[in-house]
Amino acid sequence: MTLFYYLETMLMRFLLRLLMRWKVRGKEKVPTQGPLIVVANHLSLTDPPLLSASIQRRIVFMAKEEVFHHPLQGPLVRGFRAFPVRRGQLDREALRYAEQVLKEGLALGMLPEGTRSPTAQMQKAYSGTSLLALRSGAPILPVGITGTERLKGTGWLRRPKLTVNIGEPFNLPPIDGKLDKAQLAQSTDFIMGRIARLLPESYQGVYGDRKGC
Repeated sequence: MTLFYYLETMLMRFLLRLLMRWKVRGKEKVPTQGPLIVVANHLSLTDPPLLSASIQRRIVFMAKEEVFHHPLQGPLVRGFRAFPVRRGQLDREALRYAEQVLKEGLALGMLPEGTRSPTAQMQKAYSGTSLLALRSGAPILPVGITGTERLKGTGWLRRPKLTVNIGEPFNLPPIDGKLDKAQLAQSTDFIMGRIARLLPESYQGVYGDRKGC
């Protein structure tokens, strides 16, 4: 763990306790070692640092390429050892880097929706997470986040309630034969259904009928 990452995480925890009503459920479910893919719904730019502050493991995040060119967000995501991914296409370089992170026994953070939800409801997810999980065999840790959508503008002044609900880790069911787009889509729905289980109904969006996956 780098000093910069440690300081950022400690500062985030301090601010969360001071300015928010922050609650984490399911801390005991987080595997303490070994490769792990941490997945969550996406409401705000604060979701990655919130996850880092809430989960007692160093998380390496995959983040959209545009963030790295932002004058403020860029240095922050680099401090968390995030790496860029090009959305809307198969970014082989990002996939190779992600696989290396898992081979090193680290936790990889992914927000499968790829962008923040404008309504706080879950949106259709990209299939990159399921592809990585199936290729690596790494367990997946689902996390449901609520409240960070209220941090826009001066919303933080009202001490919003932020909840991080951690579920049981799981592995995707194995695929028989050659992996195709339909199977990837099915596996992605399975992952998102596990996240939906951890959220209130008003947040579940397009995955509201998939909680039983």
